[in-house]
Amino acid sequence: MREIVDGIVMWSWLSEPHGYHFNGYFVRHPGGNLCIDPVEPGDDVVALLRREGGARILVTNRNHVRTGAPVSIHPADAAYARGQGALVDAELRAGERIGPFAVVGVPGKSPGEVALYDATRRLVVVGDALIGNPPGRLSLLREKVMDDPRRLRESVEALTSLEIDAVLVGDGEPILREAGARLRELVATFPA
Repeated sequence: MREIVDGIVMWSWLSEPHGYHFNGYFVRHPGGNLCIDPVEPGDDVVALLRREGGARILVTNRNHVRTGAPVSIHPADAAYARGQGALVDAELRAGERIGPFAVVGVPGKSPGEVALYDATRRLVVVGDALIGNPPGRLSLLREKVMDDPRRLRESVEALTSLEIDAVLVGDGEPILREAGARLRELVATFPA
């Protein structure tokens, strides 16, 4: 567990089959602390949650439901998540605000994939829309695990219109500086 940017704590566990970490985030906010895509917490994370509390759990896509607690998820991914045993208590819709974040639709990996954009901090939190692998670069998951690869590439390209310094990824290593440039480098590799 480490505070990777002011007010945002990340914790991880290594997925040996993938060869990189899966990450969860704790965001301190005066309107209520948020947990984003929480992975299995260690004792230190459990102590943090008990001490500081969490108002909501936000899940960026149907494949990141890894908790038995009630979660907020986009309605297009909610039925699948419920089928996996998730307790869905609220919806995340593109354009709405939650704490410091604007919800941004990034469909393609799944129909309800969302990113969370904090314009003040110039950062975006993504689930499976982007991965931080290899470290220091952004990439996409294999096409065979995407519902609509073309649509995902369009969604990722749309993220380049945002002012981004940091990308906090659910899979792999976050990029904490010059992430906008790394995002544009990735988009430049997409087929025309």
